[in-house]
Amino acid sequence: MGHSGVARESAPEVRITDAEFERFRDYFYRKTGIRFEDSKRYFVDKRLIQRMHQTGHESFREYFAFMRFQASGKEFQELVNLMTVNETYFFREEYQLKCMVNALLGEVLHHQRPGETVRIWSVPCSTGEEPYSIALYLLEFWDRIDEVDVEIVASDIDTQALEKARAGVFSRRSVNHLPRWILEKYFEPLAGGYHRLCEDLRTCVDFRRINLCDPKDTRGMRDFDIIFCRNLLIYFDEASQRQAAETLYDALKPGGFVLLGHSESMSRITSLFKVRRFEDAIVYQRSI
Repeated sequence: MGHSGVARESAPEVRITDAEFERFRDYFYRKTGIRFEDSKRYFVDKRLIQRMHQTGHESFREYFAFMRFQASGKEFQELVNLMTVNETYFFREEYQLKCMVNALLGEVLHHQRPGETVRIWSVPCSTGEEPYSIALYLLEFWDRIDEVDVEIVASDIDTQALEKARAGVFSRRSVNHLPRWILEKYFEPLAGGYHRLCEDLRTCVDFRRINLCDPKDTRGMRDFDIIFCRNLLIYFDEASQRQAAETLYDALKPGGFVLLGHSESMSRITSLFKVRRFEDAIVYQRSI
């Protein structure tokens, strides 16, 4: 026992060099559009070393080669899941949900043919709070929900977040901003302060794994009326932001709308969209 303990203590500590960090940062950026600032160095190193230990690789060089050339891409996905931030809760930036029911949907229906489905995309959807908030808001606050078909697609690059989203179990913090009557109507209380969303709502959102910076993933994302893309572009540099903006533009129907996070502005990225100022929110529109 004592001997193996000594051996473990004398094992060399794994360090990521500046050049290795640079190499990983460039690779991750090319694959995801997300660029880590130098201030994130400790965060990135810690997670890389964690994965090196878990996959049995002693050096960064070995691990990096293993991760890059693995046919299944499973290890890169593990890294993506570890490196992405999933900070979200129900009815976050609620003024945009109000804008959707009070203004945007009316314009969408005005330009549609009768019987056409309204299509909404939530990206990145994280653990599901945003797309489920959209569904709840439509059910409770949109007076035409009974006469119009709505399809909600939700996507994220993080497969673990998507699993949690499909399960529909949320912490007390996640549901903290919901009115009590909505919580009681649509959620079942579980042990430990958790709440499970009712099955009807869990099945009404189509969750998909999509990397917004990968044209193969986004090729099928077309003909949306409204896209919620909040607090993603802040993680991108200018080139990735422009690419993402063009992807969102292509995904919209003419006249469709994009809603960004409160600290984000499409006008600083591209001139593709028309800025629309509604009573509840500023929204970006693809021209009709």
